[in-house]
Amino acid sequence: MMKNPLRWLVLSLLTGVLVGEAADKKILLIAGRPSHGPGDHEFRAGSLLLEKCLDKLPGITAEVHDMGWPKSDDAFKGANAILVYADGGGRHPAMRPERVKLINGLVAQGVGIGCAHYGVEVPAGDTGKTMQNWIGGYYEHKFSVNPMWAPDYRKFPKHPIANGVKPFKVVDEWYFNMRFRDDGVGKVTPILTAKPGKDVRGGPYVYPRGPYKHIIESEGRAETMMWAYEGPNGSRGFGFTGGHKHANWGNENYRKVVLNGLLWLAKSEVPKNGVRSSVSPEELKANLDPKGRKKKK
Repeated sequence: MMKNPLRWLVLSLLTGVLVGEAADKKILLIAGRPSHGPGDHEFRAGSLLLEKCLDKLPGITAEVHDMGWPKSDDAFKGANAILVYADGGGRHPAMRPERVKLINGLVAQGVGIGCAHYGVEVPAGDTGKTMQNWIGGYYEHKFSVNPMWAPDYRKFPKHPIANGVKPFKVVDEWYFNMRFRDDGVGKVTPILTAKPGKDVRGGPYVYPRGPYKHIIESEGRAETMMWAYEGPNGSRGFGFTGGHKHANWGNENYRKVVLNGLLWLAKSEVPKNGVRSSVSPEELKANLDPKGRKKKK
């Protein structure tokens, strides 16, 4: 028999709190439809690699939904974070009115939203403002640029997403000169930054080829290729402009900064040394979209 009923009550309440804290975090990975040539924009294969890495972490449940959007809105129930890794612009899968309404409701509840590669681009105007509300910034056509280059990432901020990330340098279609939120609402923190040389600023960009006067005139300025956003209601977002070349998911630090970002979005503790993961050459080649290859019978 418990001699101290008050002590028993306190212990019961504490146990309930700890159980709540230990509850799984659900992360949805929304992979876009097949796009570009073999090895590029492998949204499904890349998302499945991230899912594999996340599923090895205690307290994390990851789900991949391919072809641009979950088949049912039920998939969003209990979600703590969502990553949209897909084509953007006018084809952005999240920018249909009913989906915007759904995501707005989730963001209002504190659900984290991340967008990767082409998924950070939306048309200017209302959709641009929506993206700023979700992740703090977006790629704006003819304002932002998309050269194929190798930023030299050497210094990182004191931020959970940067935990354990070491210097790295890989060729990818790293976008920069984002249209960041400038109304003082929320906080944008640059995560991956580097200085493009004259050759990068002067073009050619992937599309349109450029060069753009305002990009050239910003010579010497550090640019942001990944950022974190903290919204006014406690919601979180991030934009990662890499993700064009599937082979880059084989780079540990490239992978780590995104995995860290997903944990941070879900408000799960990011390990001091970041998320440890491994991807074998065989795993990197798995689940690639057909894209012109003959299907095996």
